[in-house]
Amino acid sequence: MTARFSLTWDYLCPFARNAHEHVVTALQAGADWDVRFRFFSLSQAHVADGEEPVWANPGQHPGLLAGLAGVVVRERQPERFLDAHLALFRARHDQGLDLRDRKVVERVLDGAGLDGGAVLQEVDKGWPAEQARAEHEEAVENWGVFGVPTFVIDGQAVFVRFMHRPAGDAKVAETAIERVLDLAQEFPELNEYKFTRIPR
Repeated sequence: MTARFSLTWDYLCPFARNAHEHVVTALQAGADWDVRFRFFSLSQAHVADGEEPVWANPGQHPGLLAGLAGVVVRERQPERFLDAHLALFRARHDQGLDLRDRKVVERVLDGAGLDGGAVLQEVDKGWPAEQARAEHEEAVENWGVFGVPTFVIDGQAVFVRFMHRPAGDAKVAETAIERVLDLAQEFPELNEYKFTRIPR
């Protein structure tokens, strides 16, 4: 039976990078999941009541431009989304690139086989910000989402931090995600499970 779940992302978060690498690696190897990738702005999550929302001025908020580019690719070229998605995460966390820079985002998308300039032209049309805003607000209102990565499974939202990356191993990736899905569906009574020290 196909597992269906949503997963939030913001390219600013290294833990989101870890979770999305697991999901994408497993999907590309044939994992039987129906995944809805949903943008969630960490910048918006920290805007105080009464302040201007980030959607009104995306260029002023780190990571938002890249997130909106991800929304464009997901909606307009879904067959390229997984590659672009990982490329943007790696640009930020492996290469230390500044995703506020339009030229950087354009080059990353070009390197993932897209026309980065055309993607950013779509961002400038405004609809990606409206789409991102709708997804963000729905996640907050419907499921109480406060960060990334959050899995939404059968109407239940679970914030997860993976401390490891799959390193290209599809079995490792699929096992990690299946554990999350199993816990969320079979043991919802477990609300929090966190080691007090992180093994190094």
